[in-house]
Amino acid sequence: MPAMNLQESMLDPKDAVRRETVPAGEWWMAELRQGQTLRIVDVEGNEAADTLFYSLADPTGERYSAIDTAQRQGNVYLTTGSPLVSSNGNVMLTITADTCGRHDTLGGACSAEANQMRYALEKKSMHSCRDNFLHAVQESPYGLTKRDVVSNINFFMNVPVTAEGGLSFQDGISGPGKYVEMRAAMDVIALVSNCPQLNNPCSGFNPTPLEMIIWD
Repeated sequence: MPAMNLQESMLDPKDAVRRETVPAGEWWMAELRQGQTLRIVDVEGNEAADTLFYSLADPTGERYSAIDTAQRQGNVYLTTGSPLVSSNGNVMLTITADTCGRHDTLGGACSAEANQMRYALEKKSMHSCRDNFLHAVQESPYGLTKRDVVSNINFFMNVPVTAEGGLSFQDGISGPGKYVEMRAAMDVIALVSNCPQLNNPCSGFNPTPLEMIIWD
């Protein structure tokens, strides 16, 4: 397990150009211009922010790649200094501050099918991050479809890799007010699902709000 690279930000929310609260279980989509900084705040702690990025210039042709990101930095966790790499091998954003210390790239998004398989048949209809992503791309003006919903980042989520190579969904390591901050290296579209999962500890069995803050 790599060391956590904790780093406070020097940015003041009073200077932000955009600041929004994402209610528990909802999704959020916004454009970030090259050089802008996005902070995702875990308002009450133990929440998961399932996140995707797309190139604004070519949304359906270039997007965040979990494989390229892990390969570029040599590990499967994200923290301060981690580049978020696209399917074309370009750095989309770089994490510039992080008070949580480690973020998951492997656990993926919860879905109706996963709810049924992992928990119980009657859990299938429960809301999920994949549902959020599908609603978001359908309502967006970028020409995105379900084919563009790929493996995502899980900011604040704790998914240790076991000695046998499996994944273990554990209680979060975040806390109230902790945040992760990243600077855009290109114009991107950010898509975040504030995880509605009630069946495992990724959202503390009680989804809570996130806050999105953007600086020029």
